[in-house]
Amino acid sequence: MNRRFGWIILLIALMAGWPFRAPAPLTYVPGEGWYYETAGQQARWQRTRAKEQLDVADQAFQNKDYATALRAAHRVLRIWPLSDYAPRAEYLVGRCLETSGRDEAAFNAYQNIIKKYPRSESFNDILWRQFGIANRFLGGEWFRLWNTIPLYPSMDQTAKLYDTIVNNGPYSDVAPHAQMNIGAAREKQKDYDAAEKAYETAADRYHDQPLIAADALYREARAYQKQAVTAEYDQSTAGKAIATYTDFMTFYPDDKRVGEAEQAIAQMKIEQVRGNYKIAQYYEKTKRWAGAVVYYNEVLQLDPNSTYASLARQHIEILKPRLHSMGN
Repeated sequence: MNRRFGWIILLIALMAGWPFRAPAPLTYVPGEGWYYETAGQQARWQRTRAKEQLDVADQAFQNKDYATALRAAHRVLRIWPLSDYAPRAEYLVGRCLETSGRDEAAFNAYQNIIKKYPRSESFNDILWRQFGIANRFLGGEWFRLWNTIPLYPSMDQTAKLYDTIVNNGPYSDVAPHAQMNIGAAREKQKDYDAAEKAYETAADRYHDQPLIAADALYREARAYQKQAVTAEYDQSTAGKAIATYTDFMTFYPDDKRVGEAEQAIAQMKIEQVRGNYKIAQYYEKTKRWAGAVVYYNEVLQLDPNSTYASLARQHIEILKPRLHSMGN
């Protein structure tokens, strides 16, 4: 026991006498996180006036020393939040976060400028930067936990980013493109109903911009078409697709996609015939003969020369005696 105690004393003595360098103090910066920094390092970038502190951030950013730029800009916001230099500091925070791939945090930093300093001279640039960030998420970038750990891609969260941009400046130069990309994100999510509404909003709100309005109307029709293909027993969306494609061709007859719209309408009419035939079969299998005949007749009216029409006639002939017996 005494021998073990002696070894412990010796070990402590050796550790006490061993030369080592103490680690730098751990510092926490809201929005940035923890980092080590010695007092000498602090002296190199910290200043006692807001203007001088912002100059440090600007210079560090130009030198691509983004860590120092971020700390200096955060210091302006912490100590002089109401100064004239705060908007520029917040902007630098966003730019630094972008360079490190922390896009969601950068988007939020830019959003802080919109909320706190709506008259910022960087307003339009900020909206376009937010748009660029949202585009990266639309392309598949993953959202992060605590702005650090990549978790998953999310078209729902991406659509919300675009929606924020539109709300920031509904009639800004970037807003029509953001509104269109809400629809694109919802399409990737396969939420065609939300996509249709997004495109419809774009077509209505930006009707005075022919390129945007035409594209929005075409994409709205295409979203209806995609939804119709997935709707086995509800072909109303096929009718909406046909109507929207028809509006597109009427309003924009010189658009290069008119031919594609005509082909889509033909496909949708086939889809309507197929859908009604499927519904008729469902009614027939559940022994609701009258309903089955109604939908078989709908097939004949939509396209009397189709293969489905030929089959529908055969089924109608089979069902006639059953309907007659029901009537008696």
